[in-house]
Amino acid sequence: MVEENLLVPLDEYLKAGIHIGTKYKCKYMEPFIYKARNDGLLVLNVQEINNRLNLASKMLSNYNPEDILVVCRRENGWHAVKLFSEVTGIKNFAGRYPPGVLTNSSLEIFLEIKLLLVVDPWPDKNAVKDTLQINVPVIALCDTNNESNNLDLVVPCNNKGKKSLGLIFWILANEYLKSKKKKFNKKIEDFIAE
Repeated sequence: MVEENLLVPLDEYLKAGIHIGTKYKCKYMEPFIYKARNDGLLVLNVQEINNRLNLASKMLSNYNPEDILVVCRRENGWHAVKLFSEVTGIKNFAGRYPPGVLTNSSLEIFLEIKLLLVVDPWPDKNAVKDTLQINVPVIALCDTNNESNNLDLVVPCNNKGKKSLGLIFWILANEYLKSKKKKFNKKIEDFIAE
C-alpha cells in the first residue's frame, strides 16, 4: 500500500480500528473484505476504505453546507457528528431522526437537502427511505453486515466504534473544509469522545 495516497497515515487507520468489521457479511460487502481473523471478525481492506472516503469527501465538496444532512442514530457517533456539523456548518440529526423531516413540508423542522450522509443504513433506514421519495443521493458508512439497497455511495468501515467514527468525521471535515478553502484546526483526538 502506498502511504502517499492515504488521507491519513496507515497507523492512524489501524489505531482507530477503522478496518475491523463484524463476524457477519452480506454479499455486497464481500469485495471490501480483506480477510477473516482467527476469532471470526472480518477485516476490511484499508486501501478501499481510503478510496471510498476520498470519493465521499469529493462528493460532499460539490454541495454547500445547507444542502447536506448527516443522520446518526448510533450513539457512538453523536460526538463526532455534532463536531463535524459545528466545524462545517452541515446540518445533523444525532439521535432519533424525526419521520417526514425531508418529505412533509408542513412540518416546522422540514428540510430541503441535496445530499444525505448516514452513519449506518440500518438504524438510519427511515432517513434513507425519505430520500427515495425526494430523489436525493445517499452516502452511507457500511460495516461488513450492512445491506447496500438504495445507497449511492458505500464507504466500507467500522461504523460502530467511537474511534473509527471520530477518525472518519475528522477526515471528512478536513477534506470538506480544504475544498472550501477554509481553515481547519481540530485534531483527530477532538473527534473521538471519551
